[in-house]
Amino acid sequence: MLTLESRSEPSRTMTIVSPLLALGITVVIGMLLFMMLGKDPMRGLQVFFIEPVKSGYALSELAVKATPLLLIALGLSVCFRSNVWNIGAEGQFILGAIAAGGVAMMADKDSSRFIVIAILLAGAAGGMAWAAIVAFLRDRANANEILVSLMLVYVADMLLSYLVYGPWKDPAAYNFPQTISFLEPTKIPRLFSGWRVTIGAVIAVIAVFLFWLFLFRTYAGFQLQVGGLAPAAARYAGFSSRKALWMAMLGSGGMAGLAGGLEAAGPLGQLTPHVPAGYGFAAIIVAFVGRLHPVGVVFSTVLMSMFYIGGELAQSRLGLPKSLTGVFQGMLLFALLACDTLIVYRIRWRHSPHHASASSGQAKPLPRGDESKPLAVDPSDAEQGAKV
Repeated sequence: MLTLESRSEPSRTMTIVSPLLALGITVVIGMLLFMMLGKDPMRGLQVFFIEPVKSGYALSELAVKATPLLLIALGLSVCFRSNVWNIGAEGQFILGAIAAGGVAMMADKDSSRFIVIAILLAGAAGGMAWAAIVAFLRDRANANEILVSLMLVYVADMLLSYLVYGPWKDPAAYNFPQTISFLEPTKIPRLFSGWRVTIGAVIAVIAVFLFWLFLFRTYAGFQLQVGGLAPAAARYAGFSSRKALWMAMLGSGGMAGLAGGLEAAGPLGQLTPHVPAGYGFAAIIVAFVGRLHPVGVVFSTVLMSMFYIGGELAQSRLGLPKSLTGVFQGMLLFALLACDTLIVYRIRWRHSPHHASASSGQAKPLPRGDESKPLAVDPSDAEQGAKV
């Protein structure tokens, strides 16, 4: 039978192979899912993995989805490496969009293009302020950051709804819950005319290099990682756990807020109740599939962005629900968790004890019901034994 045998040390090979194996399992299950829905599985895979990269415009749309995912996942990677579990990046993303939108709506047609800098800084500050609530409660009241950050997502969502249904609602929008469209000077500059991708994609790529530099080439990054891997050793070395908590939470919150500002003042161009698109939750999967490494996060971001676009295309071209995106994300996460078991365990085939005793020719033990019965002795055998 198959058993799990503990490895003497974690396998570096399986650390790299596990995400690829998880992707393969996700693809196979996805094909079965398409067949169950009565769709051509090859056509379904084409929609998810070929259509998003087959043209320049498709790649630009992939970059639009990848920009917020990459920024949020980079911040979460630092958080998770330092053993701080910020699950509420979606709420920080929403607050960043609200703060950036508030600054954008204060502009007029004569505003300078440099107001874009103020908009992005406001977005990052909004995300940091929302994350600071979590850090404060964890620091002062020892509150669980997982629960607090998650609950604040719903508070942020309700705050956004209050603003777009109330004081910020556009009076000329025929009672639709939305703000005014942001003026042209406040919009994030686009990289190419006619495409929606903005300079946010360039900012995200630069952030990858900066986060790699911070994690692996600075003393502060070393402190965060030691605090996450060995808290006792970090305390013995004099590293401050409070400093690590605040640095990780504010950093991840700032990145999520920056992503929200880029999204609100970029592709959306206004605030609506549909600003939260699930990027904050999807970025958790992105961070773990990318092994919490800035370079690995780039590849997992591209994969997750393909799932987003594939879900939209499956809805329009195959008549499938858009929620298929979440199904693929969930399958990838569960497959990854299962495959990660092979990092610290190896699969072995072992024969069952019954089969082993039968093959070695050993006598079978007496049944439990016969153990109490006395063995029958032949009188002739007893007499021969007495003579001896």
